[in-house]
Amino acid sequence: MEEFYQAIEDAIRNTGYEGPINGQDIYDEICDEIEDKEPGAYVFMSKKTDELFFEYKIQIFEDQFNLSAIDIHSSGTVYHADLD
Repeated sequence: MEEFYQAIEDAIRNTGYEGPINGQDIYDEICDEIEDKEPGAYVFMSKKTDELFFEYKIQIFEDQFNLSAIDIHSSGTVYHADLD
């Protein structure tokens, strides 16, 4: 799992975003959000501060999920990380 967490962090860092990120925290937050959701495509938003929110694009399957992209909205700038 550490490799997956690191891949999330690397993808975000490659966008130029310099704020604090933690791949495990992102993964855990997504797992909490998708619990009991039907299979399908979803967009989840997570407000971190008044100036910062994360937008997760996720496909949920029967026994797994795919995080395809993360958009970080920070002070009017959007940092887009493709994870597919």
